[in-house]
Amino acid sequence: MSGIERKMRAGSLSRSAAPVVMAVLAAALLGGCAKRDSVHVGSVPDDYRTNHPIVIAEKEEVLDLPVAASDRGITRAQKIAIEGFISGYDRSAAPVVSVLAPVNAANDVAAAQLSHDAVAYLRGNGVPEGRIIVSSYDAAAPDVSAPVRISYSSMQAQTGKCGRWPEDILNTAENKHYANFGCASQANLAAQVAVPTDLLGPRKKTPIDATRRGVAIDEYQTTVTEWEPEIQY
Repeated sequence: MSGIERKMRAGSLSRSAAPVVMAVLAAALLGGCAKRDSVHVGSVPDDYRTNHPIVIAEKEEVLDLPVAASDRGITRAQKIAIEGFISGYDRSAAPVVSVLAPVNAANDVAAAQLSHDAVAYLRGNGVPEGRIIVSSYDAAAPDVSAPVRISYSSMQAQTGKCGRWPEDILNTAENKHYANFGCASQANLAAQVAVPTDLLGPRKKTPIDATRRGVAIDEYQTTVTEWEPEIQY
């Protein structure tokens, strides 16, 4: 084989191997970029769902009922307030409801009467009798009218406290969300969830309403619709 032939053969081999070499180099570069980005994103989270996660935890619900020293018994406004407060009470779980009346206050007598009436009203609204505890607390000052406090604990979806502004939000050189971004939306979503366990996973499917399904199918099969062509020029 002459020298010219050897050179031509080597050139053709190098040209055929060039695409393979380029593919290997491209794969190496892409792999390096993917590895670098995964480390960067994983170390610096910039997702409002990560920064302000919704968690399910126990939370105490509290209602303070103001009572005047001259009151004797529960008022209509207090009944409405108790009804709205106890509407979120889980009667299947039946957590303990605490009724605290103030002592050493200007409205001792009225508060004691209100706490007694509140217990009866709670029973009438579905709270089991054995799940109500009546106790007292010391008022802040003897010349003030302290409220009667009703409380119970329940599992709720909630987020952390919003309103964190650790730095100037105009500092956007890194193009990242500011610390408080998305907190209000997450808190509102958590407050709207009626059953917090729905966030943990789907519920079991309920049986199909065969009667309603039959009615819907019959209406679909028996309803006659007339089609009128509409021609526009």
